[in-house]
Amino acid sequence: MDGEARIPPPDTSLHWLGDMISVVIPYFQRERGILARALQSVFASQDIDQLDVIVVDDASPIPAREEVEAIGSTCFPVTIIEQANRGPGGARNTGLDKVSRDTEYVAFLDSDDEWSPLHLKNALTALRVGYDVYFADHLQLGAETSAFRRANRIVPADHTPIAGQDNLYAYGGDMFDQIISGNVIGTPTVVFNKRKYPDVRFRNDLKMAGEDYLFWLGLALRGARFAFGSATEVVCGKGVNVFAGSGWGTENHARRIVDELAFRRLLLAEYPLLDHQKSNVVAGISSLRDALVRDFFHRLSERKNIDWRLIFSALRQEPWVISRVLPIVATKLLGKR
Repeated sequence: MDGEARIPPPDTSLHWLGDMISVVIPYFQRERGILARALQSVFASQDIDQLDVIVVDDASPIPAREEVEAIGSTCFPVTIIEQANRGPGGARNTGLDKVSRDTEYVAFLDSDDEWSPLHLKNALTALRVGYDVYFADHLQLGAETSAFRRANRIVPADHTPIAGQDNLYAYGGDMFDQIISGNVIGTPTVVFNKRKYPDVRFRNDLKMAGEDYLFWLGLALRGARFAFGSATEVVCGKGVNVFAGSGWGTENHARRIVDELAFRRLLLAEYPLLDHQKSNVVAGISSLRDALVRDFFHRLSERKNIDWRLIFSALRQEPWVISRVLPIVATKLLGKR
């Protein structure tokens, strides 16, 4: 059942100064203590006066209330919203719908990730001088090299420094093209101007992939100005997320492929793509069709669980997948010989 609880800070005489920031955290975990670490990283943020936290409990096996109560008193107010499971995009949308009217900026953080103490300070430095969206370099789960450096798609020297800072930059390229061709924006690093873009939302129907990309594309199409931080400001931790448990040969892997196909079809149908962007999206669709067929035959041959409703749904949306069956089966048979 949906519900809401607000846990106030201990010092009710505290006077807020500056711009109001709301932190939205979608929460679904099976292990205790994960949310506590994420919240503690928020509370460690430096030089932030007005901040509140909205945790959306998306029918989590470990209730958010228990996690927050285990922390004890908090330095900023925490609101817990409980709802039926709607996926990370749906949970973030609930948080966006619940932010205070006084909120200027919204920051996203996943419940298994942690911010550096300077993350919000860096974001506010960029946003206060006129930028609309801030994102930063981050360390993905299991990686030893940060996302920017691994992808090699953002070179700080190619962009203009902000406010005399040596680690903050105005993004100088085509953000729309960057998101489509090789997105490097990590959701738990994003802070954006909610007051300027109050109606942008995530796609509720895409739970495993693409809903965040469409959010960034929506901002880019509305003319939002993007800025980024070159330092590693977020560390992604181990917990339940759309990538955990979705490796090759798992049911979630197939669901991710289906959602990625839907995401790319949306790009072709609803977005103003240039020729090279269309070619990139079409190539991605072709690769995903092959991946879906390979995933199906792998699980079939290994006698793993198959959600036939998902398969039939994918075939209705992607009938061309059938054309990939014979070539892939032939390749497998030849490989065995």
